[in-house]
Amino acid sequence: MFSKLAPLLAIGLIAGAAQAQTYPDKPIRMVIPFPPGGGTDILGRLVAKEITEANKWTVVPENKAGAGGTLGITEAAKGKPDGYDMVMGQKDNLVVGPWLYKSLPWNPVKDFVAVAHVAWSPVIIATSANSKYQTLADVVTAAKAAPDTITYGSPGNGTTIHLAGDQFEKAAGIELRHIPYKGSNPALMDALAGNVDLLVSSVPSAMAQVKAGKLRPLAVTSAKRSSSLPEVPTVAESGFPGFDMSTWYGLLMPAGTPAPIVAQMNGAVNKLLATPQLQKAIQDQGAEPQAMSAEAFAKQLQRDYQGMEKIVRDAGIRIE
Repeated sequence: MFSKLAPLLAIGLIAGAAQAQTYPDKPIRMVIPFPPGGGTDILGRLVAKEITEANKWTVVPENKAGAGGTLGITEAAKGKPDGYDMVMGQKDNLVVGPWLYKSLPWNPVKDFVAVAHVAWSPVIIATSANSKYQTLADVVTAAKAAPDTITYGSPGNGTTIHLAGDQFEKAAGIELRHIPYKGSNPALMDALAGNVDLLVSSVPSAMAQVKAGKLRPLAVTSAKRSSSLPEVPTVAESGFPGFDMSTWYGLLMPAGTPAPIVAQMNGAVNKLLATPQLQKAIQDQGAEPQAMSAEAFAKQLQRDYQGMEKIVRDAGIRIE
């Protein structure tokens, strides 16, 4: 059996290598599964711009928002496996979404190939600069005195950010009222206006308003402090040891994309991530640049996908 398959495999590898030698000879579409202005959009457009300028390629960002980012992933899954369709995915839509939505037409491990990890980011818990809450302890005290009265906005039901809020409630033994929005920017605007008491958000989505002094950060949810906000304590430092919830961003292509093309794109992105220019640009947005081999990124994707099932189940979230 192997002797019959071997020539076919060899032909496939040779064809993929030949295709990679001329790649790319037309624009590459980058699907961004969230609306403009959110963390995924900011980082996706930044990476698309840097790839284009450094390699003289043309990478075209295209927003396809909806259903917690899973509509954009569905759009990307329909792309041809030729290297000209890729998606800036993140932990929310890739590893959380499949456990939330009953019948998604794709599996993140089987229907995509991990191409290049770009960055990771803590989730931030913040409030308006005019809010009475000065610290996370203030929130906990108020929530214990009046359960289910303090509201927090998130980019949507079942996102990693929503789950971070849910995990914080459990860790603190409090009950907050979750207000889901359709994306990070609407939640941010309502938090600034005082329409919700708290904002739970990716750091890139909130960073500009934190820098402007309009948003007061109370804590970040990662195990260590953000290098972009070194003065902001972690949830763990605020009285909840071991707390750690963060998200990540990375590029994927449809399954079946030739390995030489995946390697070429991975190399191009990793080379850029090693430059002080892109490192600073990503950190300025509140994320942490992190390069990986395609193989390491694929292992992380699979590990996080499998591990998220219990977290989503325990949170009791299900979207039909």
